[in-house]
Amino acid sequence: MKRFLFLLIAFVFLAGGAAFADELKIGAKASDWSFKDADDKVFTMESWAGKVLLVTYADPDEKDLNEHFTDAMKKAKDDGLLKDETYKGIGFADCAATWKPNALIRAIADMKAKKYNTVILFDYDASLRNAWGLGKDTSNVILLDKNRVCKYIFRGRVPNEKVAEVVKLAIDLQKE
Repeated sequence: MKRFLFLLIAFVFLAGGAAFADELKIGAKASDWSFKDADDKVFTMESWAGKVLLVTYADPDEKDLNEHFTDAMKKAKDDGLLKDETYKGIGFADCAATWKPNALIRAIADMKAKKYNTVILFDYDASLRNAWGLGKDTSNVILLDKNRVCKYIFRGRVPNEKVAEVVKLAIDLQKE
């Protein structure tokens, strides 16, 4: 019996460690994914091949946590510093992290998609959150270069003092 408990504890520890090892970090290439938008259109990272990609992955209960950051990115785009040819910002709704029904999540996502003129995708089973080791019950911001290498990641509210730095990083990555 002791041996069984030891093996069970060892398995749980190693499995947890393996999940942690897969966590997306700066300098690592992001794994690909495939998700649908509200119209059931399928998107992958290849949908925006050759572009710097900003991914905002959020619990719908925390949909406004990084609005200060996404507003700064939108301003840079409106000012012509981030160009449609070389940059795309997208959103993900972490449907598994909330009590809200999917119909309400889709309505919230539709408002955000219109405000930021972007695509919002739906992760119903937290597969991307788990694959990338993102925070649950929060908002996550990930900036990927044109080769899908992670250049910035933040789990939670992007600090005010980091916003301008990340906007500049996105602008500079377009030139690579």
